[in-house]
Amino acid sequence: MLLWLAEYLSQYYSAFSVFQYLTMRGIMGVLTSLFIAMAIGPYMIKHLKTKQIGQSIREDGPQSHLVKEGTPTMGGALILLAILISALLWGDLTNRYIWVTIAVTAVFGAVGWVDDYRKVVEKNSRGLIARWKYFWQSVGGLGAALFLYYSKNPPRIRTYSAFFQNNRH
Repeated sequence: MLLWLAEYLSQYYSAFSVFQYLTMRGIMGVLTSLFIAMAIGPYMIKHLKTKQIGQSIREDGPQSHLVKEGTPTMGGALILLAILISALLWGDLTNRYIWVTIAVTAVFGAVGWVDDYRKVVEKNSRGLIARWKYFWQSVGGLGAALFLYYSKNPPRIRTYSAFFQNNRH
């Protein structure tokens, strides 16, 4: 989003052309994510503690884990929020790879949310069963791979052989 604004403003003031560089936008994206996490994090943790959204611990587990009882969970939501806002602000939104990355991040975030939901709301200390986590993560990854493969004409593959003089492809 900010890339479009920088492109427009660069015709009036050339200093905005620096935002055309991927490294500059990458650095700004990381700093934006860090700022969002540091600004929103304490309020989110406080909100999760007041709502008593905390870790539930199995009784049959090690005694050292009992101190984690009540630790706010769903911290991944903060990370996802910071990443997605930063990607939408600094990414080239005409690039399909940005959207694929955002989609895969959202799918993995949804799997994490379901896992945390089962732990917190349903008081199930196991959360989402590992086989379902792997299944949905595989569906997200395979969907991204298929989208990338079919959304663009695949490149022609050329093979060469050292044993033949006229190599055909």
